[in-house]
Amino acid sequence: MSEVLKRTMYCGEARLSDAGRDVTANGWVQRSRRLGGIVFCDLRDKTGIVQIVFDEGVPAGVFEKAESLRGEFVVGVRGTVRERESKNAELPTGDVEILASELVVYSEAETPPIYIKDDDKVDENLRLKYRYLDLRKQKMQRNLSFRAKVCRITREYFAGEGFTEIETPVLVKPTPEGARDYLVPSRVSKGNFYALPQSPQLYKQLLMASGADRYFQIAKCFRDEDLRADRQPEFTQIDLEMSFADADEVIRVQEGFLAKLMKEAKGIDLPLPLPRMCYAEAMGRFGSDKPDTRFGIELVDVSEAVKDSEFAVFADAASAGGSVRGVCAPGGSAHYSRKELDKLAESCRAYGAKGLAWMRVADEGVAASFSKFFTEGQLAALAASFGAKPGDLILIVAGKNKTVFQTLGYLRCALAEKLGLVSAGGQRYEFLWVVDFPLFEETEDGGITAMHHPFTSPHPGDIGKLGENPLSVRALAYDIVLNGNEIGGGSIRIHDRELQRRMFVALGLSEQETQDKFGFLLEAFRYGVPPHGGLAYGLDRLVMLLLGEDSIRETIAFPKNQAAEDPVSGAPGEAGGGQLEELGLSLRA
Repeated sequence: MSEVLKRTMYCGEARLSDAGRDVTANGWVQRSRRLGGIVFCDLRDKTGIVQIVFDEGVPAGVFEKAESLRGEFVVGVRGTVRERESKNAELPTGDVEILASELVVYSEAETPPIYIKDDDKVDENLRLKYRYLDLRKQKMQRNLSFRAKVCRITREYFAGEGFTEIETPVLVKPTPEGARDYLVPSRVSKGNFYALPQSPQLYKQLLMASGADRYFQIAKCFRDEDLRADRQPEFTQIDLEMSFADADEVIRVQEGFLAKLMKEAKGIDLPLPLPRMCYAEAMGRFGSDKPDTRFGIELVDVSEAVKDSEFAVFADAASAGGSVRGVCAPGGSAHYSRKELDKLAESCRAYGAKGLAWMRVADEGVAASFSKFFTEGQLAALAASFGAKPGDLILIVAGKNKTVFQTLGYLRCALAEKLGLVSAGGQRYEFLWVVDFPLFEETEDGGITAMHHPFTSPHPGDIGKLGENPLSVRALAYDIVLNGNEIGGGSIRIHDRELQRRMFVALGLSEQETQDKFGFLLEAFRYGVPPHGGLAYGLDRLVMLLLGEDSIRETIAFPKNQAAEDPVSGAPGEAGGGQLEELGLSLRA
């Protein structure tokens, strides 16, 4: 077994002020090369890279081992820091090198299937399959270190605010919380199942009933849903709850956390208080309850102006209780050919839109995809309602309000990306609270469901509408948005047992269903529970945005791929027949 050289310096720490110092470093060989009678080796660990030099002054055995070094060999080096003759301005350690006197090769390495460098452009599936190699990259080490820093700041802040960190169970009872549960069969109670928690929601409310007063944890959560760049089957929340607090108090505490996080993690002073916007305004102006406010391109409602037009698509939508709305892209006409507009229209179908109308504004007049139904004067007046100028492009969607909002919410962001409106201002972080959400939303079959979850408290002034007009009831709910991404959401919870029952009735749950699913919570409410509210942040997404990454997979050590598989271990895998028999389960052919 090789001797382990005790490290006295990380590779990325070496500086000119260390010249003359005897040090020991350990790490992986990034590359090795021989020039004449000298071997140069770039040694890498999680902190960075430093150049190692082996010259003919070292013992013959050491030089011979140095000549055998290859990429990803794991080694230990002892030597003296000295100033480099040929400096490398691209490296923090580029002013110095370590003149080696001793070398230990801990393990050799075959040629890796992926390059260990940040800009390797390798296929993501291959990166995930060899994630233990991918994580050796400097970028990935920085990402993991940054995530750890965010967790440290989180714990420091909430502990300082009187929160107690408490773990809640991972094996819980299946409950209808929105997404599909991951189920775990019970060996002891055959035919029954645990669920992996979608959130600690019920337990943190029980903790408020227990007198914990202020709770938080960095919690693992699980949802069996289709994946995309910012979703994983297992993810992490910063979860918290506060007793005897109203919405303003919860928001105040969170703003303190966000200010501390931005200052310590990014060096940015966050001006407080953060702006707030009601849900109705967010939808009306931006078509989204998580609006990106870094650019304009706001929605314009032209329903009234086109309701009597001969263009049936517009007129029918307006008369059927829907709307006709659009956005104006400044200077956008030159950026979209007719073919590109057709592709844009096709992408809108994913949001329910049946079509996309367009208008091009020029000095000589207005051209539109629906020109034959409008006079020149009507087209000019319609363009004027958008404040359009020559060179601008107007995109219009007609239909049910939900479809119109979803489509235009997507379009304004697509336009901003195409026109470079987001990147033009450099890296910016714009936070926004969205408040006054509806308590319920309509389902595809005409029923209703809780917009957040069934424990959200209705606005006190709207409680009387629960039975007759539930869709008009406002919720004491709030989301925190960063650059068009929801990074956290919460609400004031229902603490009155009877009001909670009324909520379940409004959602169509029978007395038996209520008892089966939530009986233990209602039982706790019988013995006194304080008013309480809380919030949960998506840690993975928050870290992703602060790092400027496009996918939360870049912030997770071993993420799942788009098929919810772990390419490293091959999970999910088959269970042996004996295991299934123990669980009282069998597989259908």
